[in-house]
Amino acid sequence: MDHLPEEFRQRMERMLGAEYGDFLASYERPRRGGLRLNALKQGSDRLPESGLFHLSPVAWAPGGFYYDPAERPGKHPFHECGVYYMQEPSAMAVAALSGVKPGMRVLDLCAAPGGKSTHLASMLGGEGLLVSNEIHPARAKILSQNIERMGIANAVVTNETPERLKDRFALFFDTVVVDAPCSGEGMFMKEPEAIPNWSPANVELCAERQLAILDRAAEMTAPGGTLVYSTCTFAPLEDERNCAVFLAEHPEFEIADLPAELGAPFMESTGLAAGVPEWACLNADGSEGPDGGMAGPTGSSTLRSLQGCIRLWPHRLEGEGHFAAVFRKRGEPFATRIPAAPPLRDKEALRLLTEFCEEELTEYGRRRLLAGEKAGAGLSLFGNELYRVPYSFDLKGLKVLRAGLHLGTLKKNRFEPSHSLALYLSARDAARSAETGCGNAASAYLRGESLQVSDCVNVTGGKGWCLITIGGFSAGWGKISSGQIKNHYPKGLRRAH
Repeated sequence: MDHLPEEFRQRMERMLGAEYGDFLASYERPRRGGLRLNALKQGSDRLPESGLFHLSPVAWAPGGFYYDPAERPGKHPFHECGVYYMQEPSAMAVAALSGVKPGMRVLDLCAAPGGKSTHLASMLGGEGLLVSNEIHPARAKILSQNIERMGIANAVVTNETPERLKDRFALFFDTVVVDAPCSGEGMFMKEPEAIPNWSPANVELCAERQLAILDRAAEMTAPGGTLVYSTCTFAPLEDERNCAVFLAEHPEFEIADLPAELGAPFMESTGLAAGVPEWACLNADGSEGPDGGMAGPTGSSTLRSLQGCIRLWPHRLEGEGHFAAVFRKRGEPFATRIPAAPPLRDKEALRLLTEFCEEELTEYGRRRLLAGEKAGAGLSLFGNELYRVPYSFDLKGLKVLRAGLHLGTLKKNRFEPSHSLALYLSARDAARSAETGCGNAASAYLRGESLQVSDCVNVTGGKGWCLITIGGFSAGWGKISSGQIKNHYPKGLRRAH
């Protein structure tokens, strides 16, 4: 592979030895794409048996599947409905290894574009709290859009530095996920434009930055909590060595033995590999430094524990390169709960929302929306924008793009529902709904065109706001009047289908 940097190839040959030829050969085979079902969308689990796509399961990620690239599921209307998220198969391992359960407080610290956040949200099942953060403003907007598309109600999206979040959320989260910015070696097949930017100096820069992020993440992990660290690089400096340095500097953490927990048969059948303790002593170019490549004191037991990491190699499985480690913080978990959000005191906002809910939602939908899936959620007004916030905690002074579920906008003597609300609801929640099917009517709706009632497969209810569904999954709002459905699909999302 002549396009790969010479220093990179030399280092990989030293690392892999007899496997190096197979590693190079993996760059010649077609890439395997993946999609992950959105457990928050009722009925998404029926997709594999529907025959719509030819799907085969990703062994290490329940709900994850390989797809036939000729079928292009990213172009299907179900993608716009948030039925699934297009995600590289190896990357699905990170959230799958996190141990997240409903009701937890979870932080995804480097979250854009949203693959791991939306996976974590599926695992939370609408319960608990997810804070998804991205430091780069443009990428944070994409993250927020993906949180919206997947119908996630209990997520707060922030655009902050780890330092500022640490000041606000010290010892707060049950689980912190750091999918750290890295040299991207594992994604050279997917993103060849990253190859010219690779150098040992850049690997060293990435490793230094990753340790700084991990330090802040450690401060936000509650006693008894979990810190998940992952990269999409093969570089030992960013992987095993960073884990060793982190453990040396944070004795309050221990590393989980993931291969032992998953079991030898599973590791063997999937192609997952354990970390290599000896690689913690390598420099960016693969050489061993004068101090053994290690910075700071690290005992032999710590080095041995690095075999508890997980490596995903492209020549051993169907996926790109990835690395993951799970650190568990010693101590007893806090017994305190996050206080419930205070009641909304704006009487006009409450009146308009209540009128909308009574007219446009079923009794089931009203209960689900206003009570939330679990106690603790409440209403909050940000200017004229009304949100259902997951819990009561201080967001003042932080750059917040999404403070929970955006319900809609207060306008003169009326409430206009948001696209976020439409994607959160189901046909069972709405007083009126229109099913388009997956054909021409669905494509027309997603292009922003108005529909005739007669264009739809099924329409329930009369005049008023109408939830548009495609194949049973909510897609957005329309408004029925005189046999016509006015399109309220957001202009910024419309595209040719």
